[in-house]
Amino acid sequence: MCGIVGYIGHREAYPIIIKGLQRLEYRGYDSAGIVLFDGENTNLSKTKGKVEDLKRKSKVSISTNGKLGLGHTRWATHGVPNDVNSHPHYSNSGDLVIIHNGIIENYESVKKALVNRGYEFHSDTDTEVLVNLIEEVKNKEGVMLGKAVQIALNQVVGAYAIAVFDKNKPDEIVVAKLGSPLAIGIGDGEYFIASDASPFIEFTNNAVYLEDGEMAIIRLGKEIKLRKIKNDAIAYPNILELQLNLEEIEKGGYDHFMLKEIYEQPRAIKDTYRGRLLADEGIVRMAGIDQNMERFLNANRIIIVACGTSWHAGLVAEYIFEDLARIPVEVEYASEFRYRNPVITENDVLIAISQSGETADTLAAIKMAKEKGAFVFGVCNVVGSSIARETHAGAYTHAGPEIGVASTKAFTTQITVLTLIALKLAKEKGSLSEAEFHGYLTELEGIPAKVEKALESNALIETIATEYKDSTNCLYLGRGYNFPVALEGALKLKEISYIHAEGYPAAEMKHGPIALIDEEMPVVVIATRKGHYEKVVSNIQEIKSRSGRIIAVVTEGDESVKELADHVVEVPETSEPLTPLLTTIPLQLLSYHIALMRGCNVDQPRNLAKSVTVE
Repeated sequence: MCGIVGYIGHREAYPIIIKGLQRLEYRGYDSAGIVLFDGENTNLSKTKGKVEDLKRKSKVSISTNGKLGLGHTRWATHGVPNDVNSHPHYSNSGDLVIIHNGIIENYESVKKALVNRGYEFHSDTDTEVLVNLIEEVKNKEGVMLGKAVQIALNQVVGAYAIAVFDKNKPDEIVVAKLGSPLAIGIGDGEYFIASDASPFIEFTNNAVYLEDGEMAIIRLGKEIKLRKIKNDAIAYPNILELQLNLEEIEKGGYDHFMLKEIYEQPRAIKDTYRGRLLADEGIVRMAGIDQNMERFLNANRIIIVACGTSWHAGLVAEYIFEDLARIPVEVEYASEFRYRNPVITENDVLIAISQSGETADTLAAIKMAKEKGAFVFGVCNVVGSSIARETHAGAYTHAGPEIGVASTKAFTTQITVLTLIALKLAKEKGSLSEAEFHGYLTELEGIPAKVEKALESNALIETIATEYKDSTNCLYLGRGYNFPVALEGALKLKEISYIHAEGYPAAEMKHGPIALIDEEMPVVVIATRKGHYEKVVSNIQEIKSRSGRIIAVVTEGDESVKELADHVVEVPETSEPLTPLLTTIPLQLLSYHIALMRGCNVDQPRNLAKSVTVE
């Protein structure tokens, strides 16, 4: 889950790498480091803390000259966050330098063997073991760096995206990938290396995304040479033209990326259904579904696998698919699914959901399902990501880059895509009447405007946040389609404010959580008029009778709940299956404002990273 950046070319590397690390800091921010080669010496600076700390330190501690360099921002796996464990790492001779995103699982046995051969280690990291293994192979076998990297990687177990250079051959960087993302930007007489394309988008829009099990030798003045790590077979680079633009990865006047991304949701939802939803014509156009319609219609069931916020979107999808399309659905945590020997058949369809398209557990679930003959469909945001390449078919959310670690627009755009799929299947199966189908299309088309309306409650929600910023616990309750929204609201509060919060189906409150309710316990209740409204009102009365503090999210014009709740936030009325697209908005804003008032780092919450590319 770390971020890696590299450059080799005719420009000064330092500003490119520092800016690139800042753009990748969502991937980890425990520590950071940079190494530059100025033609004679390597200059290394690394520190515990964020990229801004590295920037201050490197400006006074090293020469920042050099047209070759590597940088790293870390989410700690092996070894605590400190200066020594930060990347880059040198080999014992000081000739080789490496940066690494991933985990080497058998590093202890490799380290023991290298210690027996006289190697010394200064950090607690698996990465220092890997760079010394590469050096050992290079010296023992008498091979060039690229071959040494290949041989060494065949001796390790784990996941990695690495970049290595030898200071004795400063016109070359060797990179390799297995399970962690790696992109190579191709400029005019220069190359860029990064975990994603954001560090180099202003320099080039041409990129190669390495496939799992591939390595590349990048030399100045030469074309990229791709090889398979296992068998040395030649691979041919597929150069993609990036659609990303610089404005999308800047804050655009907002104080935080999270707030920007909350406010981008009307546009993001519209971009997600643009060209797919033709409400006036009564058409949902999705090539990935059209081309595989029989697999979906004949499926025994749909299995949805995901993690975190994407899992919550999958839970919403379970309600939508079963309600509208009448197809049985199971929603699984990808991290559990891959380890419990699940029953998967050739008649199953597996839908994998991931914002980044790089989630390690979800990728493992995809591979397992493919091995068992299931049809695998991906829903992700990042074009060219691993999940997009591993699945049989799929649909992009087109949400644009999401930099804030706490997902917001990923959730609503994933639900939008999954709703389109459900509606398309329902039309084909005849489980909806023509009038119902057209009604849903029209309502979905109008959702962006209703999200805009929901965002108008921001000032009210900020006021509410002042009353609850010092809370230590919080309950979120919802029923039906809005139970997953309660889970997502609780997750957002936990992630960025560090307040303990739990989401429950409202009816389950009586089966345990009600014991927690007193005058100190805020309870967020999603109580829209659609879906078990009277039952939820009864739950609110039960909370009120025990002195609980109630924050209710209600349908515009609601008077009943207003009499019971301490605070009411209104959202526009919509069809029940689409309510999660609106009710989640106030919960995102509430978590944002509470976190801000508590002095938390909204975009970079502690211990988290945006893309979980390790187990």
